[in-house]
Amino acid sequence: MTSLDSVLDKDGVRLTVDDAVATVTLTNPAKRNAQSPALWRALTEAGRALPGSVRVVVLRGEGKSFSAGLDRQAFTPEGFDGEPSFLDMARGPEAELDATIAEYQEAFTWWRRNDIVSIAAVQGHAIGAGFQLALACDLRIVAEGVQFAMRETSLGLVPDLTGTHPLVNLVGYARALEICATGRFVHAEEAERTGLANLVVPAGELDAAARDLAGALLAAPRDAVVETKALLSGAVSRGYEEQRVAERAAQGRRLRDLAGITD
Repeated sequence: MTSLDSVLDKDGVRLTVDDAVATVTLTNPAKRNAQSPALWRALTEAGRALPGSVRVVVLRGEGKSFSAGLDRQAFTPEGFDGEPSFLDMARGPEAELDATIAEYQEAFTWWRRNDIVSIAAVQGHAIGAGFQLALACDLRIVAEGVQFAMRETSLGLVPDLTGTHPLVNLVGYARALEICATGRFVHAEEAERTGLANLVVPAGELDAAARDLAGALLAAPRDAVVETKALLSGAVSRGYEEQRVAERAAQGRRLRDLAGITD
């Protein structure tokens, strides 16, 4: 293994790289890793800064909570320093508001790129935007005391940071609606039972479990994992026959590659 390389450290986000594994850490435990537009821009930058050698990305939060969600300062008249408040944004042109939300969403989209597998290591609270950030990843390992909740509706809002699609895919429409509309807590046992969590471990073993899973994901050849991820992620929108065609095409590419045949 090479020595740990710090690639980015700003606005509550630190990116480090160790060979094929990158770690993105939320670094504001005093505020339970509450999120802000600056943090979202740093997360987007982290995704763009990943070296091509990275195959697995682990997302974690320092302190007792993974992320308590959106920093409520966003809803005050003054907002954040150097940032328009959400209230001012709402008063502006609709097209500008849409473009701003789309920019925020970029922090949540790159985790599902086909060339990487992302793992969220979640402890404590993952509320609202924190829940959606965990949902942005491919896989989730959670500590026994974890508490997920989608609290946007209690603020008169909707989940808009890309979390609704993976939530419905994981737990189904009816349970997703109930979770979002009530804002209730989802604890570790339910998270594992319903597919939100791949694994539940004692809090003290969370980082080690994430490392173990990252190592297991690196055991298979990279191209096979990339093709398999693309095949599985596309299955959601394909019909059965379309998926059969996609499987044949992907396997053909793998066999030609193993045989050293180039198109």
